[in-house]
Formats: sequence, C-alpha cells, structure tokens
Amino acid sequence: MLSRLWQSAMIALARSGRVSRVMQNGRVTSGLSRRFIASGDETVGVARAQALLSEQGLRASLFYLGEYVDQPALVDENVAAKLAVTRALAGTGLDIHVSVDMTQVGHLLDPALTRRNLDTIAEAIRDAAASAPSPGLHCLMLDMEDPSVVDATIALHDDLAERGFPVALTLQAYLKRTEADLAAQIRRGSRVRLVKGAFVGEPAYAYTRRPDVKANSRRLIDAMFSEDAREAGFYPIVATHDAHLIAHARDRARAGGWTPGRYEFEMLLGVREPLARALAVEGERVRLYVPFGRDWWPYTVRRIGESPANAALLARALAG
Repeated sequence: MLSRLWQSAMIALARSGRVSRVMQNGRVTSGLSRRFIASGDETVGVARAQALLSEQGLRASLFYLGEYVDQPALVDENVAAKLAVTRALAGTGLDIHVSVDMTQVGHLLDPALTRRNLDTIAEAIRDAAASAPSPGLHCLMLDMEDPSVVDATIALHDDLAERGFPVALTLQAYLKRTEADLAAQIRRGSRVRLVKGAFVGEPAYAYTRRPDVKANSRRLIDAMFSEDAREAGFYPIVATHDAHLIAHARDRARAGGWTPGRYEFEMLLGVREPLARALAVEGERVRLYVPFGRDWWPYTVRRIGESPANAALLARALAG
C-alpha cells in the first residue's frame, strides 16, 4: 500500500507543469538530475554513450526528454531532437538506438501526426544504419507509457515492422495483458524490451503487488527464451535491475541455447551501474537507457517514485 501511494504521488508530481517549472529552474534540485540524466543536447548524450562503451563496455539507448506533450511546437521540437541525435550517432560506431514515447511525437494531438513523425524518425534511423561504419544493433525503440497508450503503441510498432523499419517494442510486466501481447510479438520475431512498468494500475487489468509483478516477469522471461522464440528470430531485451530476475534470465538463456549477443539486458543510467558493468565483464550485452535534454523533472521524479526508499534522494536535494 505504501509503495502504491508513494508511486502515485510521484507520478502526480511528474505530470505537474507548475512543479516541473519550479524544480527545473532551481539550482539545488537540478543537482538531483545528474544521477539519472546526461544533461545537455544530443552532443552531450552521444558523448556519454561513447564514454559508456569505451570505458565500461556498455551500450546505450538515447532518449530526448519530454512526454505527454499537447503543444504542436513542442512535438516538433521533440521530433527535431530525435533526428538530431540520430545524425549525431551516425558515423560514431555506436548503435543508432533511439527511444521514443508516443506522447512525445503527437499522440495527444492526432494519431496521423504520430504516425508521420514516427515514419520520419524511423526512416532517418534506417538510412543512418545503412551507412554506419559497423553493423551494430540499430533501431527505433518504442517506449511504453500508461495503459491508455498500449494499443496504439503496439499497432504503430507492428505497422513499422511490416514496412521493414528497424523497430523494437517495450512491454510492461505489471499489465495482465502483456502475456498475450508478448506471445503475438514472439510469433512475429520482434525485438521486445520487457520492463516492470512505472505506472500504478488497477486490479482489473494490472498486478498491483510487487511479488505478483515479479512472478509475472519470470513467466514472461520464460516465454522470451523459449524454443519458439528462438526459432522465430525473436530478440529478448530484459530491462531490470533485479539481480534475481537477471539470474533467472541468464539461466533460461543457457538452458535454451541462447548465446550472449542474441539477447541483451538493459538498465537505467544511474541505477545499479556496478551490476551492469559486472554483467558486461562476464560477456553479456548490456545497454543503459540514457536520457538527455532540459525537461528532466518528470523523468527523474518517476525514477525516485519507483520505491519509497528513494525518498532520501528527494529530501537531500530539497534540503540542498
């Protein structure tokens, strides 16, 4: 109960425009973002990605901050930033791996606009990948937001995939529907990133207890590393900081004949990075989700909201 209340409160703070403006303009609280954000423009984000790979053997997925956008000018800004980071990644030898939220690129305004913008970004990634100096794992990663966006996100992913674009999909373990959604993507031979999910759901459609979410994560991981998944050319991406789930995924991979490089783990910048480095040293492919940009408050406060234990981070920032 405490965890749900804390998470709900942090999501409310994340979506408050007034709170965001106050926090992002504060010299004290801006220090809070440094743990989780590569603050700056696309050149800063790419530089952080280069350092992660060269110094720690970690790959990156770059994400320009900004979500739940209902102003056309901000949608245009978000699309321009996605294109800019794609251009900046081209020629670096890094994966051209760009994450996008549907509500960044027009979902709250017009579905047709969202599709046009995703097409533009996907085309840029495809073209940059074609001339990349190394093969890499290049793709447009569609992030998953709250339950109201799930159907639209999956439909857009499937449409892009059918038209041959390099695209991947995020699914959330806390949603009861994900078992069926994942099964459909396995049959398609998709790339799927499995996350816990950072939203609060109702029992009618979501697992609301942490043990139940974890149990569902294990079942979904089993499906991701099944023989059917391997034969379909499915690419599992296990995005978790839970050492037990990581160990479970590695066990299932070994048991099913999956070699490192045919799947990957993903974590968030600033969260359990020693574990990420240890996995990379042991030969696993590991990617960090690297946000950049100025609109850091909503993302950062959601990271804090993932556990009441993170309250100390917020308290220290507010206290200066």
